[in-house]
Formats: sequence, C-alpha cells, structure tokens
Amino acid sequence: MDGSGRAVDGRRPRVNGSRHFLVVAHTGRSAALEATREVCAQLLAAGATPVIAEEHWDDVHAFVPDLNGRVGRLEEVDVDGIELAIVLGGDGTILRAAELTREHPVPLLGVNLGHVGFLAESERDDLDYTISRALARDYVVEERMTLSVRVKAGEEIVYESWALNEATVEKAERERMLEVVIEVDRRPLSSFGCDGVVVSTPTGSTAYSFSAGGPVVWPSVEALLMVPLSAHALFARPIVVGPESSLAIEVLQRTEAAAVIWCDGRRTFDLPPGARVIVRRSPVPVRLARLHEAPFTDRLVNKFALPVTGWRGPAGRD
Repeated sequence: MDGSGRAVDGRRPRVNGSRHFLVVAHTGRSAALEATREVCAQLLAAGATPVIAEEHWDDVHAFVPDLNGRVGRLEEVDVDGIELAIVLGGDGTILRAAELTREHPVPLLGVNLGHVGFLAESERDDLDYTISRALARDYVVEERMTLSVRVKAGEEIVYESWALNEATVEKAERERMLEVVIEVDRRPLSSFGCDGVVVSTPTGSTAYSFSAGGPVVWPSVEALLMVPLSAHALFARPIVVGPESSLAIEVLQRTEAAAVIWCDGRRTFDLPPGARVIVRRSPVPVRLARLHEAPFTDRLVNKFALPVTGWRGPAGRD
C-alpha cells in the first residue's frame, strides 16, 4: 500500500470486518482440491475469509470437511467486497472465474495447475509465496480487453454474450461446410466456404486463434483479430483491426451445414439460418493480478518453451 492506505491495485482495502478472497478451483482434480485446502488454511490463519462458489461447495467440503462454518458462499456475500479471486487450475478455470466475477471489478490471480496456463501468474510450487503476496496486497492489476458478442436473426437480437479469448462461429456437422460473408465496419470484405471463423482479443491470440494460424498480438496492443478456419478462398488471411472497429460474420441462407457460436469455448448458441454475428470491444475488461512485471516476450518463451539458444543480447543501447 502507499501512504494513503490504498492498495497497489487502486482499490481501498476493507477496514472493518474480515477480508474476503474468492477461491475458484478445478474441483474435478484432486491436486486442485489439495491446493484449495492449503489456500483456505493460509487465508484463515491470516484472519481472512475464503469464499467458495455454490457449484464447487459440495466438492470442496467433501474434501476439506473442517472448513464447514469457516468459509463463505459466493451467493451469500457482497461480491464487491471480495478483494481478489485466487484461481487454482489452468486457463479454463481462469475463464470460469472470469464468468463468476463478470459484473464486478474483482482481479483474478491464477495459479497454474494445468498444462500451459498462459493466463496464470504463478505455479503450484510457489503457492505459499503467492498467497503471502496476495495477503500483503503486493500485486498490480492489468486490464485485458474483452469482446461483446451479439447474434441477430433479421432485426431481432436472439443471443448476447461476451468473451475474454475468442468468439468462434463453427459448423456443427463435420461433413458440410459453412458459407459466410465477413464484414469490417459494416462493409463486406469477402465471402467463402470454411469450417468457421474465430474473432479474438490479443489475450486470445495465443489460444484458438494461434492454433488456427493467427498472429500473436501483445496484450498491450488494443485490437481485434479475425481468423478464418480452413477457408476455401484466395483471400482468407487473418486480419487485425483497431479496437473501435466492428467485425461481423453472416451465415449465408444457402448454407446447408448447421452453425453454432462458442464464446471462450464455454458458452454456446445454435445459430439460425442467415444469422448475423456482430463482435465489438466490450466496455467491461477482465482484471488480472500480476506478481511479476516480466516482459510478454519472456512469457511466450517460457510457456511455449521457445528455443533462444545463441542469443547474446544487445552490447549497448539499441
């Protein structure tokens, strides 16, 4: 904290009553439940209150029965009073935590228990140190842009959602192809047959978009990406546009394949024939707590195990 008593992320800490920390874990894994036990014990020892979401309540209490009466239910507390969400799992668990806190400015601190864990800030071996830093409010908060997703059938809005990584229009049947027109800023760009189209944030540029051949975009860059999937066209390259642009995908009426939209691979909706999917920047970001101010280049090298053998670095100032 600084001299004003304000936490390093700009939020004033709670003065009266217990501090509340949301704990979100991949409760289908025993390693995550064991980590939950350790985190809750460390929080309770510091006089803080762990908070567990209803969907994880039974699993956590079955594994750690002595927590009964000592933790709070997310549905019964003021979410605005939660100062931090501690997320135990991979990127999918962080995406779930982002869903739980979507309407509230709660930072997410990820501890990687999965494979790559690109959104996570620390690893399992550093768990005690990570929680100590969280209790000391020794972290900074980084805001990541998100997507606002709207589906229209004619003039009617039939579905709305959001995404941190990407929104994907995909065919629902393997045998058939989608026929789409893509649009930038309400102007048509190209039409083609494809397996689908990914619209991504810079955060999602290392997720599905990356697997589809899209560029890696640094999180400090504000942009929207569009990446066609297996397109049958001469011009079907990934494109990057500014953050104020709108991107749209129209599923042509002549398309024989059923189509669906996925948001972050978690929320889905069956698209009616002729559906129009509009994606813009959302005004609501996701807030990630950071313990280390390492360059994004280093994160790429570490997470993807990129070879840098032979690099000597600059001899002086470039």
